[in-house]
Amino acid sequence: MKNNYVVIMAGGVGTRFWPMSRTPHPKQFLDVLGTGKTLIQQTYDRFQKVCPPENIYVVTNESYRELVKEQLPALTNEQIICEPSRKNTAPCVAYAAFRLSAINPDANMVVAPSDHLILNTEGFVSVINKALETTAKYDVLCTLGIKPSRPDTGYGYIQFNEQEFLNGSGEVRKVKTFTEKPDLDMAKQFLASGDFLWNSGIFIWSAKSILSAFRDHSSEMFQVFGEGKTLYGTPAEEAFIKKAYTVCKNISIDYAVMEKAKNVYVLAADIGWSDLGTWGSLYEYADKNKEGNTIIGKNVVVYDTKNCIVNVPKDKLVVLEGLEDYIVVESDGILLVCRKTEEQKIKLIVNDVTISKGEKFV
Repeated sequence: MKNNYVVIMAGGVGTRFWPMSRTPHPKQFLDVLGTGKTLIQQTYDRFQKVCPPENIYVVTNESYRELVKEQLPALTNEQIICEPSRKNTAPCVAYAAFRLSAINPDANMVVAPSDHLILNTEGFVSVINKALETTAKYDVLCTLGIKPSRPDTGYGYIQFNEQEFLNGSGEVRKVKTFTEKPDLDMAKQFLASGDFLWNSGIFIWSAKSILSAFRDHSSEMFQVFGEGKTLYGTPAEEAFIKKAYTVCKNISIDYAVMEKAKNVYVLAADIGWSDLGTWGSLYEYADKNKEGNTIIGKNVVVYDTKNCIVNVPKDKLVVLEGLEDYIVVESDGILLVCRKTEEQKIKLIVNDVTISKGEKFV
């Protein structure tokens, strides 16, 4: 267990949760489920069951350093890895892998987002431990695949080879293809075929295996971060990383490595998972009243209103009449009213607001 490490990625802005999730205070630092704990705090708590707390690291944007310290006070400064700019997940993974490799060349690591929902913690810990046992023994890149419950177009999909298992195991399957968010017809075909899983974006590998994969499939990235090999963990690391982030590519780990590597395997997991990427996904898991409404806010009065998600400050009186399948969110003086079926447009709305009204609203 001492070789097991966790890297929690917490640098994103969570645009699709606007206006509650804003650049100064994104969704991973919010208690969007009303549990009394923020999403990053829940993620941290889960991973304390996987490795010692001193082996949990958070990679975040420099501007969120204080938020991380405030919400996870048990972390030391060394456990908070700060990126100078947002460059997607591949640089984040490369940086963390080089840093952990400098601490422990035998590091075996989980890389996971900070803002996902997992209802079955016990099942999650069990499948993560199984994956860590696998990556400690074999030179493989593992990912968790979620058994799909519906033809969702908001998730990426992983196709596995039904015949090919790692070392005869009945669980760790060879990955055949990755597919980005499909249209509805394709998602229905994926579900019917039985050999597709949702891509959870949770990865397990040894530091050696992922660095070797970067070297083989993303040599520029490997070179950029590899140049600082002797600087990780020293006072010179920060200046080196600032320079590295000005030249490294903005690319996801899926595109940079996972879709190219031949040693990618998947473990199917049924753990009550959601990436909580949208208001609609939150609605799916939140408590509802008999009219199908999820209401967060003490002073909300509704008439003839069904299947809506309403999230407003407790001091605001909000009266709704005649709405069905809507998102109604008020936060810091910004009100969003949007049909649930159109929630994918929220990202575009945020762009339009930025251009027409300025960055103070985003």
